Amino acid sequence: MISVYGITDKGILRRSNQDACASAVLGPKRAWGVVCDGMGGANAGDIASKMAVETFSGQMEKLKGLLPRLREGELLVKAAEEANEAIFLRAQSDPACDGMGTTLVGALVWDKTLWVVNVGDSRAYLVRKEEIRRLTRDHSLVEDLLAQGKLTPEQARRHPQRNLITRALGTTPKVKADLFRETAHRGDVLLLCSDGLVNEATDEEICRDILAGGTPEEVSRRLLKRTLDRGAQDNVTIVVFQLS
Repeated sequence: MISVYGITDKGILRRSNQDACASAVLGPKRAWGVVCDGMGGANAGDIASKMAVETFSGQMEKLKGLLPRLREGELLVKAAEEANEAIFLRAQSDPACDGMGTTLVGALVWDKTLWVVNVGDSRAYLVRKEEIRRLTRDHSLVEDLLAQGKLTPEQARRHPQRNLITRALGTTPKVKADLFRETAHRGDVLLLCSDGLVNEATDEEICRDILAGGTPEEVSRRLLKRTLDRGAQDNVTIVVFQLS
């Protein structure tokens, strides 16, 4: 069986929420979820994130009709590409939306396979056998510096330009989405989140909160509480899948 729950909060300091999320269970071993974080420094980030979630959700509703003509992973990439096109065209035609964009991390659990698509710095984590592993790679300046050995992980977490992303939906006519595939195992917990969570909690703390148990809703609210207790300087969005 699989269960999933998503939650979003504007945090303590932000006046509005530019994050958005959605999720659904499609069957005993099938579910999807998506998290988007609108670009805070650009116009209409909340519009961009909502458009991306709506486009992604629409593609997931077509699963039965598009499969098996499209593989599940191809469908996720298609959803990201269509969201990018919709946001870019809106930004070009509406002066109020000029320069808007959003991150996207989406996941689809389909029987024994777990697919993740990513653009930007929202993340996917897999917790298995009491260990946490990040599945995605941030498209960000700080992640590039980290990969080059110019920053330590702790320096990267506190870097003043940690929110400067190098890839987003809606900022260019075309976008390259990263796609990841994993074999799903009973007992797995999959987490999708915006950077509002990882800016306040380490991977180890996130893992402990997940391993503390409970339903996906209880886990999500526990993670959210951690960020709020620490001041939650950014919007926070969390989607948790449990495979049992």
